[in-house]
Amino acid sequence: MTEELKKGLEGVLVAESSLSYIDGDEGKLVYCGYTIDDLARNATYEEVVYLLWHGELPNREELAEFEASMAEERHLDDGVHRLVRDLAEADEEPMAALRTIVSTLSAYDDDAEADVDPTNEAANLRKGRRITAKVPTALAAFDRIRNGNDPVAPREDLGHAANFLYMLNGEEPDDVLAETFDMALVLHADHGLNASTFSATVTASTLADLHAAVTSAVGTLSGSLHGGANQDVMEMLKEVDASDKDALEWVTDALEAGRRVPGFGHRVYNVKDPRAKILSEKSKALGEAGDMKWYEYSTTIEDYLVEEKGLAPNVDFYSASTYYQMGIPVDIYTPIFAMSRVGGWIAHVLEQYDDNRLIRPRSRYVGSEDRSVPPIDER
Repeated sequence: MTEELKKGLEGVLVAESSLSYIDGDEGKLVYCGYTIDDLARNATYEEVVYLLWHGELPNREELAEFEASMAEERHLDDGVHRLVRDLAEADEEPMAALRTIVSTLSAYDDDAEADVDPTNEAANLRKGRRITAKVPTALAAFDRIRNGNDPVAPREDLGHAANFLYMLNGEEPDDVLAETFDMALVLHADHGLNASTFSATVTASTLADLHAAVTSAVGTLSGSLHGGANQDVMEMLKEVDASDKDALEWVTDALEAGRRVPGFGHRVYNVKDPRAKILSEKSKALGEAGDMKWYEYSTTIEDYLVEEKGLAPNVDFYSASTYYQMGIPVDIYTPIFAMSRVGGWIAHVLEQYDDNRLIRPRSRYVGSEDRSVPPIDER
């Protein structure tokens, strides 16, 4: 057994997966053999979730059945509604609220009973549909209640993305907003063995159930080094807007002051994140229909950091201005990330259950040795 230490498990292969592939040097992301660009432009979020869970894109009949089965699971039980209201009225932090909500969903899921085999694929697909369908309903209700508004009931005649925007804002989105948001969900659906996906698979490897695994993933995504960067980016852009400097002057001053610019660099990509390329187009299109300043601030900062520092933007950099121009509250950017990534988390958990081995790495002990316990009066 090797004694080489790999802090953060960087570069260590711990699993095989057929779900997503990343080429960090080429800036390439693939889901089940399809490039992210192809999927984002030509498939809906529901089609991508089906692909991740079943390994193939659905035909028309399969897609209609899958969409219907997801849509009919969007409602929340009364107990979950009460919890969402309590969390919103207590002004709980959105990701903490989402973590609690996902855990509580198991109490109202018939397939989450203690005597159900946690590796039962049919039961897990049913649980997965319920979790994926209910998270947007809970998140939209949470945001509305904390702002003094009544929740909006889900509609079964709208797609996953459009229905969330409808529940969030109380009005049906136009085709441009619905398509843009759906594309954003596709882009965030999976990304290899990232930190939150790894925590989900570690939890599943103990034969904990699907709700426990997804709850672990939500908790992991809440950390600022993983899921919170797009919120940080938008806060930065708002700071630029409120200053008396243009974006170029602002970023040069920020770097000279030792500040870190969020949304740049990635543990996997050495070039521009392919998802950022797609979202930058959407940010520009939304700006042309509204206010170009957010896109222009972003491109100015990107051009400077690429040219002067050799840093390329990741997906968080352009998702920030895209979401903001869609009217989405800044502090639910990370929960929306979770709302999308839950499809990938579930896919990886299914894969883990299918060929399970307890994930149990070792650490190198560097503490003291040969100590004796002194009597308590001599300590």
